Amino acid sequence: MALTFFWILAVPPLLCSALPSTTPHVGISIPLSKRTPQLSVNGVVDRDFLNAQVNKVHNKIARGFAAYKKNTGKVHPSNTKHITRRSTGADALQDDSQVLWQGTVQVGTPAVNFTVDFDTGSSDFFLPGPDCDSSCDGHTIYNTSSSSSAEDQDQKFSLAYGDGSTVEGNIFTDTFTIAGLTGTNQSIGAATTYSSGFSIDNFQPDGLVGMAFKEISDFGDDPVFQTLVSQGVVTAPEFAFELSTSGAELFLGGVNTNKFTGSFTTSQVSNTGFWQISMDSANVDGEAVVGNLSAIIDTGTTLIIGDTKSVSELYDSISGSKDASQTVGDGYFTVPCDSIPNISLTFGGKAFSISADTFNVGQAEQGSSDCIGGIVGEDVGDAWVVGDVFLQNVYTSFNVENETVGFASLA
Repeated sequence: MALTFFWILAVPPLLCSALPSTTPHVGISIPLSKRTPQLSVNGVVDRDFLNAQVNKVHNKIARGFAAYKKNTGKVHPSNTKHITRRSTGADALQDDSQVLWQGTVQVGTPAVNFTVDFDTGSSDFFLPGPDCDSSCDGHTIYNTSSSSSAEDQDQKFSLAYGDGSTVEGNIFTDTFTIAGLTGTNQSIGAATTYSSGFSIDNFQPDGLVGMAFKEISDFGDDPVFQTLVSQGVVTAPEFAFELSTSGAELFLGGVNTNKFTGSFTTSQVSNTGFWQISMDSANVDGEAVVGNLSAIIDTGTTLIIGDTKSVSELYDSISGSKDASQTVGDGYFTVPCDSIPNISLTFGGKAFSISADTFNVGQAEQGSSDCIGGIVGEDVGDAWVVGDVFLQNVYTSFNVENETVGFASLA
């Protein structure tokens, strides 16, 4: 089992500066290193952990749907089943530590360093505020009164999570710097209460930075990267990820040509808000099994979550697969450990393979010949949520101006 779950954004000191850039940056490469938490013992997966992943994704997409309706006055086109947040279940954020895009951001004047989690599946930026209760203990506090550039927007926010708890507080605007890139008047939430999932025992970063679109922002304002683009800090309105086991990186302001080969297969965002694109098909051994799908590309999700009907059809075409809903959890399936199938997803007419190492989450139980597959069935609107089980196999670009997602083969 080689599924990876925790990524740390390592920002070299030379790239961090509290001073605004005087000229736009062509692009900045930010190295990423990997950390893996205790997902399993002797190769056997933690079932509670896995089930929390599905609950986390369900609630994350539901929050995006709710924010979209608030911001646009319309139901999101993919919310065909009118998905809402689950009121009970495992703590969705307790297990957010499995995939973190974590790095240093400087906020305020004078600048203070904060560690944050970067997530393409959400759009808001929040930190522990000065009035936060004991739920913020251990985190660096964003002291708004100590920043001369902080301005109170007289607006509250409340973000609900899977355990029924919330992150809530007040919205300010302030200056921020990441890897030498400085933006001003950025909406930042100063939390007064943290969900249990954001307690220091469960979540090491201080806060979270969303990298999707304004339409799913609970704050109703531009996410951080769009701020950098609109203020002319980067010359290209694009960022990219490589999530390989070595040499992984986040690239801001374009793509790193050393990280991929050939050309990009590019898809237009179909429903602005999420990074949502059309997916031609999901394939087994080169044959399309289900098709005409929609996919949300989310670096903050570990697994691939598909609608229950399509996922069942996919596993039905795999020899030796078994429904594991009674043994592992709803929506899970197993495949024979010694014959992991060749699974691929097709975008823009090109099939991109998922390696056996990333598809295989681990043994269903000690000594079992059955391993859990990284594609799970859960109805979250009409879209699949494509996470790191797939994204570790490709170089991925996100263009906020053209509203496109591109995949290329890793170098």
